[in-house]
Amino acid sequence: MKKYQVGVIGTNIGAKHFEDFQKVSERFNIHTLCGLTREAIDKILHSNNKTKVSLNFDDVLKEKEIDIIDICLPPHLHFSACKKSLETGKHVICEKPLVSSLKEIDELEKISKETGKFIFPVFQYRYGLGFSKFKALIKSGLVGKPLVASLETHWNRGKDYYSKPWRGTWEGEQGGAILSHSIHIHDLVSMILGPVSNVFAKLTTRVNDIEVEDCAALSIEMSNGSLVTSSITLGAANDTSRLRFCFEGLTVESGASPDKPYNPADDKWKFLARAPITQNQIDEVLSKIKKPKSWYAGMFDEIANKLDGLPSDEVTLLDARKSLEFVTAVYDSSRQNKNIKLPIDKDNPLYNSWLPKDE
Repeated sequence: MKKYQVGVIGTNIGAKHFEDFQKVSERFNIHTLCGLTREAIDKILHSNNKTKVSLNFDDVLKEKEIDIIDICLPPHLHFSACKKSLETGKHVICEKPLVSSLKEIDELEKISKETGKFIFPVFQYRYGLGFSKFKALIKSGLVGKPLVASLETHWNRGKDYYSKPWRGTWEGEQGGAILSHSIHIHDLVSMILGPVSNVFAKLTTRVNDIEVEDCAALSIEMSNGSLVTSSITLGAANDTSRLRFCFEGLTVESGASPDKPYNPADDKWKFLARAPITQNQIDEVLSKIKKPKSWYAGMFDEIANKLDGLPSDEVTLLDARKSLEFVTAVYDSSRQNKNIKLPIDKDNPLYNSWLPKDE
């Protein structure tokens, strides 16, 4: 199998990407790490002398050996960086949110098709033992009809977090807790329950002196008829991510460990049978699940499978589009104070941008 050469762009979340690429080093090599300062890069590389260093994004794109550009930049830079990378013949991995509107993601899809290069959006919460078990149970047919689900994204973000000038602004961050913090947990709901049918959203700013929202309450109906509630705040005492799903034959609860708020798939999950399904039936399925690679490493592994032409479970451009369509509907609902149905068509004023008009 080919070993893919990667250029990582950005040294904030890029440091986490760099770390997890080492866990799949048989399939990937970090060819170049690009950042604003040599000091920021050196903090990541330590004694690694094999990785090239660059302070210029365009120079990285000129490296013919690089197969994949991994974009770990602030959200407002994602679209332009993805576009340039595709047009120079590179595959792209890009952090969330992939772009800042449905119009932009549709433009990237067109460029991807024209260039024959893939875009892999980042939703690393999908990968880990908890979700491997969950998906196996769904595939087994034991769970039955989905009924309801509840989500909590209760995190702590204060002055230190918002000390970066681009954070907390519409221009820099492109949105608040809906876009930057709870986007992962909402992706998980779509992964498990399928498409969203409609949403009613209340958004507010109660914790920090910022432009964008930091608290939200959402009421969601899925296309299969199941109902979901989502509670979001950046004013909790610690960081907790919690999920609970009720099916006809099974209730599923994620752990809520304070040390795993960003990696719920690797937390301790409960899978509780509901009669006539028995716990023995559930446990028999679970006993056959092997521990997979998790978080970014699990995601990278699936990307390599896709590029190698093997069966894969990578995050697709369609997954990212569904996520951003949901974000668009949430902002639309909050501003109009009404229930918004999905899908969002091109006639919706927020198709081109969900940023407030004065931005």
